[in-house]
Amino acid sequence: MEPAKFLVNGEWIATENKQSVTNPYKNDVVGEVFQAGPRQIDQAIMSAADAFSQTRLLTSFERSTILGAIAKEIESSKETFSKLITGETGKPITFSRVEVERAIFTFTFSAEEAKRIEGNIVPLDLAPKSNDRIALVRRFPLGPVGAITPFNFPLNLVAHKVGPAIAAGCSIVLKPSSKAPLTALRLAEIIDRTVLPKGGFNVVPCPGDQAEQLVTDKRIKLITFTGSPAVGWALKAKAGKKRVLLELGGNAGVIVDKDADLAHALRRIVQGAYGNAGQSCISVQRVFVHESVYTRFSEQLLKMTKSIASGDPENERTVVGPMIDEAAASKVEGWIFEALAQGANLLCGGRRTGAFLEPTVVTDARPEMKINAQEVFAPVVTIAPFKEFREAVQMVNQSEYGLQAGVFTNNLDHVLYAYRELEVGGVIINDSSSYRMDNMPYGGVKDSGHGREGVPYAIEEMTELKLLGLTMV
Repeated sequence: MEPAKFLVNGEWIATENKQSVTNPYKNDVVGEVFQAGPRQIDQAIMSAADAFSQTRLLTSFERSTILGAIAKEIESSKETFSKLITGETGKPITFSRVEVERAIFTFTFSAEEAKRIEGNIVPLDLAPKSNDRIALVRRFPLGPVGAITPFNFPLNLVAHKVGPAIAAGCSIVLKPSSKAPLTALRLAEIIDRTVLPKGGFNVVPCPGDQAEQLVTDKRIKLITFTGSPAVGWALKAKAGKKRVLLELGGNAGVIVDKDADLAHALRRIVQGAYGNAGQSCISVQRVFVHESVYTRFSEQLLKMTKSIASGDPENERTVVGPMIDEAAASKVEGWIFEALAQGANLLCGGRRTGAFLEPTVVTDARPEMKINAQEVFAPVVTIAPFKEFREAVQMVNQSEYGLQAGVFTNNLDHVLYAYRELEVGGVIINDSSSYRMDNMPYGGVKDSGHGREGVPYAIEEMTELKLLGLTMV
């Protein structure tokens, strides 16, 4: 297979540098990708800046048509995309198919939202000296967007940056994950066939440190980044005056109240904790269960965890495949051993083979232990009992992160209390923290990020309000 070229200013580029993409299950090379260097990244930024003079003038109909064409092309290549995602990330094929369906929705919804970027009329005759005045307020595209995306959703998280940018009239330079660039390049082929102006979309695979060029270049007006807190906050510090959106992950807490439907809660928690080997920013990590149902919940969770399907990601039944690489699995294995040495107890799992980490349940883990305090991004769950609902909310909040939380309860007072007091960007009632619909405002507080994704909310971030004051004479 020939190495994959990358797209700059409507041209497919090959360079002297290449990087291999490895399947984490079979540990074999599934492809090679030419790497962009500083010169190509500068060319991509220049082309996006030039193309913005055209993308900003595209009509709502034109932007919507482009996005609809992208969604239709993905629809016609669903299985190709699904197998590509599984091949380069190890994501179980059923989860890859769900991701592709979500990406189709994200682009389709972006096409619809492109027609709904509305304005409003503001009365200015609020004082005698301002008689016969009125204002029109509209949103205008901000400028070229620099997008940096992770490996765990290599299609849909790209869609969440590219779709709103095109809908808003912005041009884009995308830096995809070095672990999973092939899916983004396949999407680039589709976008390149649309009537989006040349240079309106550029994709530059490159090492992470070279992505700083996007962050520091003044021609880029907005950076949208999904990844680790350490990298994200460092990039924001270097971004200068440009707008920055950060989606930085978490260690999501889930509360199971005494009146919860335990069977439903267990199904959703197991799926939310172990699907795609827990490699999601909102995967279930910390579970707090009312003491009256804690023993029953623990016994059932243990039984379900031991029976969950693990192994070959190409198998239709597999829920837990490999983590993205052996280093990631080894790091979390070390955190588990460290917690056990500090007094935590292992109920099941904890063993690693290569990039595979067994689905793991740990009890008696204190808040400061890494498996609680950090984002494990792995199939690991800690469980703990609580007496009073307010105590459970405090336990969830005892974290540097605040992305999403789940609450299983039928008590309306508890629902409202959780909504008011949980320090997170989203509270999901009677489902796990891992629930996301792609039109939701999505993002967190504290170390979990800054700003919001979700198509209409990302469009707001990528546009600027402008007022036109009118005097009737």
